Amino acid sequence: MRAIRVAPLALLGAGALTLVAPSAALASPGGGTSTFNPTITPSVIAPGGRVTLGSGGCTGETTISSGVFDTTVIPSGSTTGSATVDTGARRGAVYAVTFRCGSTGTSRNVNLTITGGATSTPTPTATPTTVPTASSTALVPGGVRGGLGGSAGSTDTAQVAAGAALVAAAAGGALYFARRRTAARRH
Repeated sequence: MRAIRVAPLALLGAGALTLVAPSAALASPGGGTSTFNPTITPSVIAPGGRVTLGSGGCTGETTISSGVFDTTVIPSGSTTGSATVDTGARRGAVYAVTFRCGSTGTSRNVNLTITGGATSTPTPTATPTTVPTASSTALVPGGVRGGLGGSAGSTDTAQVAAGAALVAAAAGGALYFARRRTAARRH
């Protein structure tokens, strides 16, 4: 008898899971699966130095922004650009550099460290980080992005539809069990 009561709930859970699984796979940190792998060379530089910015894997226009240099755009068809670090950059600080690939909408962060002295030889290329941690010492470029709730940069139709389906399924399941319980009490 207990198995009969649990079966609708199990089916409801499995249905909700199948609706959410495809949209969860698309919701990777950075907005989708991509081979986008941005680079900064050198990754450690003195204020006033020049860095080479790479947009490996992005077939469209790449926009690069940071609190330590002016916004730079690498046009479609090109893979590198350059920027000059502000002379007023704080020595010893680590700045987050945001690369946004226009063709995929993917965004990646790479850290750029400012040294106290001049760099004479390029250091190894920095590896991208997709999710900054709370303990990171990287400075946020340009301050807080207001109006987005702090969690989303754009609206994904598939995620909105999956969320609406989950809410409808939960409401339907609650209504079903409430009516069933009321009917059972009458007998």
